[in-house]
Amino acid sequence: MQLEIAVQDVPGANLAALYGADRIELCCALQMGGLTPSQGLLNSVHQAQPGLPIHVLIRPRPGDYVYDQATVELMKAEIAACRDGGATGVVIGALTAAGAIDVPAVKALIAAAQGLHITFHRAIDHLDDASAVAAVGLLAELGVHRILTSGGASRAGDGTKRLAAMAAAGGQRLAIMAGGGVETSDFPTFHKLGIENVHLSAKRVINHIQGAPVTSAAQAEDTSYYATDEDIVSLAASAVGALG
Repeated sequence: MQLEIAVQDVPGANLAALYGADRIELCCALQMGGLTPSQGLLNSVHQAQPGLPIHVLIRPRPGDYVYDQATVELMKAEIAACRDGGATGVVIGALTAAGAIDVPAVKALIAAAQGLHITFHRAIDHLDDASAVAAVGLLAELGVHRILTSGGASRAGDGTKRLAAMAAAGGQRLAIMAGGGVETSDFPTFHKLGIENVHLSAKRVINHIQGAPVTSAAQAEDTSYYATDEDIVSLAASAVGALG
């Protein structure tokens, strides 16, 4: 089983490498579900961990996954910059307003990647069961290597029926990676289903105390943020190691 950790800074990448994660998904703004990181962050992580595979999330904004042409062009430019900046893969996804895979957009993003590893992200969890399973073959034909999904559930441990169906549809053509509210206790179940990739953000909330707020603006501001939790990364790595 392979372990992917979603990180948003160099300390997170260092922890992933320390505990033997197979790769990282690099993003920013985990509190918004993850957005495209800056090139400065990619460069810093690549310099800190040059041997660690880095798959960069290409998601230019929060919200839905329906993108106009200008946004697709931006995503293509981000992919090109990531390719030149040391990324080994990109994590993409696009849907139509009707709730289907946006094939032209996905084709354009894959072409921009020029051979980088391609993961289709949890946009697929917005499709119904039948459409998600059918999309597996389509995405494989387009050149996607892996799909990150919770099986359509709020947490992947509750989406095992759909995960199993997607894994069967993928066969040897495309890998399914369980992600979304994943707990290490879920790993053996995923393993039995033939799912050999798991994805965790492994995060904890940081909220530094800066003294009593003295203005209404300070009172309204959320000063919390996410950071990679070493204990969760260590536990996940041990759980993966136990499964071989």
